[in-house]
Amino acid sequence: MKLLDGKVAIVTGAARGIGEAIALKFAEHGAHVAFTYISDSSADRAKNLESRLQGMGVRAKAYQSNAGDFSACESFVTDVLKEFGTVDICVNNAGISKDNLLLRMTPEQFEEVIRVNLNSVFYMTKQVIRPMMKAKSGSIINMSSVIGEMGNAGQSSYAASKAGVIGFTKSVAKELGSRNIRCNAIAPGFVETDMTSYLKDGDGAEKYKAGIPLGRFASAEDIANVTLFLASDLSSYVTGQTISACGGLNI
Repeated sequence: MKLLDGKVAIVTGAARGIGEAIALKFAEHGAHVAFTYISDSSADRAKNLESRLQGMGVRAKAYQSNAGDFSACESFVTDVLKEFGTVDICVNNAGISKDNLLLRMTPEQFEEVIRVNLNSVFYMTKQVIRPMMKAKSGSIINMSSVIGEMGNAGQSSYAASKAGVIGFTKSVAKELGSRNIRCNAIAPGFVETDMTSYLKDGDGAEKYKAGIPLGRFASAEDIANVTLFLASDLSSYVTGQTISACGGLNI
C-alpha cells in the first residue's frame, strides 16, 4: 500500500543523508518530490537523486536553494507551486552544526547555526501554509534533534536551534490545527550520515553506542520511516508532538 500516493512533498537539504532517505521513502510511497540542495558541489548528487526518484514513477525536481534565506524560500515555493500545483507535505530538514565550546564560539558561528537550523524552519513554513490552508490539509515535519532536548557540551548553538524548532512546532500546531494542518518534529539521536562520520575514528562510536539502549546508531532510513508516518494519514490525529528517534538515548 502506498501511503502518500499523489501527494506533493517538499524536502529541504535532500542531496544526502537523512534528506535523501526521506525523498526516496516518499517516492516509494507514491509522493511527487521537490527537494533542495545548496552548494554547487552537491549538484551532481542532486541531479542523480532527481533521476532516481523519477525512475520510481513519480514527478521529482531538484532546486538549488538556500533554506536560510527568506527570499530564496519564497522563490522556491513559488516555483514548486507552478511546477506541481500544490504542497501537501513539507519536511524542514536542512541543517548544519558548528560545534565549539562557548568560550571560543564567535557570534558569527552562533548566528549561522540559528539561521540555517531555526530561521529556515520559519521561512519555509510561512511559505507552505498558504496552499495548505487553501486545501484545508497539510503535514509539516521539522527536523529537531535529541540534543535540542538534552543539551550537550560544545553544542550550545546547535542545541539552542533545535530546541527552538520544538517550540516553534508546538506553536504552529496550535495555530493551524483548526485548518487541518498538522505540525510535528522529529528528534533523531546519532545517525550514520556524513555529519557523524568523524565518530568512526578510534573508539568514538563505541563510546556513544554504549549509552544507547538499542546499542547502535540509526540509519537514515530509520528516520525516513518516522517521517513517512508523520507525513501520512496514519498520523492524522498527531500534531504538536516531538518524536525522539534516538534508540532510547533520551530516556
